[in-house]
Amino acid sequence: MTERAQTGPGRRTLLGAAVLGATALGATGTANAAGRGAPDGRGGRGGYRDLPVPTVVGHRGASGYRPEHTLGSYQLALDMGAHIVEQDLVPTKDGHLVCRHENDITGTTDVAEHPEFASRKATKRVDGVSLTGWFTEDFTLAELKTLRAKERIPGNRQENTLYDGRWEIPTFEEVLRWADKEGRRRGEPVWLYVETKHPSYFRGLGLGLEEPLAKLLRRHGRHRAESALILQSFEPSSMQRLSKLVATPRVVLLSGPKERPWDFVEAGDPRTVADLVKPAGLKWIASFAQGIGPTLDLVIPKDGEGRLTSPTSLVADAHARGLVLHPYTLRNENTFLPADFRRGTDPNAYGDAFGALRAYFETGIDGIFSDNPDTALLAAADFAKG
Repeated sequence: MTERAQTGPGRRTLLGAAVLGATALGATGTANAAGRGAPDGRGGRGGYRDLPVPTVVGHRGASGYRPEHTLGSYQLALDMGAHIVEQDLVPTKDGHLVCRHENDITGTTDVAEHPEFASRKATKRVDGVSLTGWFTEDFTLAELKTLRAKERIPGNRQENTLYDGRWEIPTFEEVLRWADKEGRRRGEPVWLYVETKHPSYFRGLGLGLEEPLAKLLRRHGRHRAESALILQSFEPSSMQRLSKLVATPRVVLLSGPKERPWDFVEAGDPRTVADLVKPAGLKWIASFAQGIGPTLDLVIPKDGEGRLTSPTSLVADAHARGLVLHPYTLRNENTFLPADFRRGTDPNAYGDAFGALRAYFETGIDGIFSDNPDTALLAAADFAKG
């Protein structure tokens, strides 16, 4: 028996306990009650400001347990009680928006097993990075629908490979229909967190994301300020563009401090993320967005050994400008946790995710993206108790 196999029962025990705990706490009903409006997501009383704090975002669904960006992953996140379920959007050759973390689908689908698509393999430069593989913009939707999703990081999440081949690549319109149906069944809106991926790159190919996205939001009544949906992008100009098309709340994602958003690179804007997290940068973001999604390291930096240090002033600075903070991403496995919360020597075993979540919640963040929404929900409930 491998070390990975030995960790299995512990993982199942934690999963079961978390789901039972969420049910006992009424996580789904109680948590979402604050943002209730039309069950199809057309609006709550005050929109995103009515969400529970800390808000738990199911990162790519419940991607700690199912292949990411599948209806199976989204459904599990919702069933676990996640307050919001996330989608990343990329386009097909014929202009449909589909849910994939990247347009490179080499690692998240079985495309390499399809000889009819062997000639589609290509090397491209996306946001300054050279990539070789298969890309959504080279396939029609009908062609993509012949593929099946698989686990992106099987080395870390061997159990998830059980579900390889079970689900298609969903279109965003299919997800909207799913959310509307689930909202009606549950009697409360299903919140979605939607990211435009590489918007400048796709605009350069004549496959702009914002206009077709806005059209879908209007069609499903999720274009209002109080709609049960939040938009996000690493490119501020994408949120600026969408702010002119819909009133749906918007969040600017922020990566490492030395990084520059790709639209800044293309426009010759010298500002880095370090500039955007300063008061002046946050004031600028607040002129067209309602929140930021910083990497967790911008909230609490790590030292050279990967241990947490002291929190920065980002939470207070953002709140002073009326911005909510939903940092990313908390995962349960040792390899993804700060060094001071790792347990044992197996990098793929679960560490002290509850301790790490508490450390981040104590900074005053408004929510967090998690691959394991059941764990994050229990941690949020513990934190609320004091």
